[in-house]
Amino acid sequence: MTTNLAASVHQRLLNHARATGRPFNDILQHYALERFLYRLGHSPYSTQFVLKGALMLTAWQIPSSRPTRDIDLLGRIENTMEQVVSAVKAICQEPVPDDGLRFETEGIIGERITETANYSGVRLRFAAYLGKARIPMRIDIGFGDPLVPGPSPVALPTILGFPPPEVQGYSRESAIAEKYQIMVYLGQINSRMKDFYDIWSLATHFSFEGSTLAQAISETFESRGTPLSLHPIAFSEAFAHDGEKQVQWEAFRRRLGTEAVPAGLQGAVQTIAAFLYPVTEALVKGESFRQRWEPTRGRWLQR
Repeated sequence: MTTNLAASVHQRLLNHARATGRPFNDILQHYALERFLYRLGHSPYSTQFVLKGALMLTAWQIPSSRPTRDIDLLGRIENTMEQVVSAVKAICQEPVPDDGLRFETEGIIGERITETANYSGVRLRFAAYLGKARIPMRIDIGFGDPLVPGPSPVALPTILGFPPPEVQGYSRESAIAEKYQIMVYLGQINSRMKDFYDIWSLATHFSFEGSTLAQAISETFESRGTPLSLHPIAFSEAFAHDGEKQVQWEAFRRRLGTEAVPAGLQGAVQTIAAFLYPVTEALVKGESFRQRWEPTRGRWLQR
């Protein structure tokens, strides 16, 4: 890696930040995540990790996709700290055309993370360097979740025109199912406004086959040991109008910095309820659900 290239990339990222009005640190962070994923796509582990989370919103080209400072992956390797650390080290060291970045892997810090009683994963922290600029890296890797339908190849858009990362990507159906499960599991104590935003975004941008979404929800809830409910707290008027939740939603909107987000939490909740309640009702009653979601009309239509 040449010092001149790192300096050139740094300046181009700075120019991009100025042109887009986004904070430079956000742009720098995104570049590091992007180039890590490029290495993943070229490594022997390319089929053993599946990209999920906020970066998939970018891959799906949702106009108001939220910025993120970490990478979320589904791991399809042995769920041990030693194996995960070894894999990430190998990915960081994968030979690729020079992009100015260096990943420091000797000091990787790993910890177990638990989102629910039946679901755990691994979180790794280390650093990337663009010249002298240090960029914190965080990768969260989950294990054991069903993926409906299976993974599909995705190419992520790039900031500076370097070759795009090409990795295995999550399905929208399972992304929704996992966020919905967390909503139901946490109930009233849920402060994860990003999950409401993500489901709202997907429901307002994409059509869905009801049978596929129902399968994803059913398998995810069963895998994570969470019963489905006909009356999720997250869909209730009390939750949507709760003062604390509205403050959390408004803070999330300000961080996102976009007018595309509903001004009130209740607007997002209404859309999510219209989207997920009919599927939930069919699953609870043991019925098939074969309607098709139409995002422009905000409702399910008969096939």
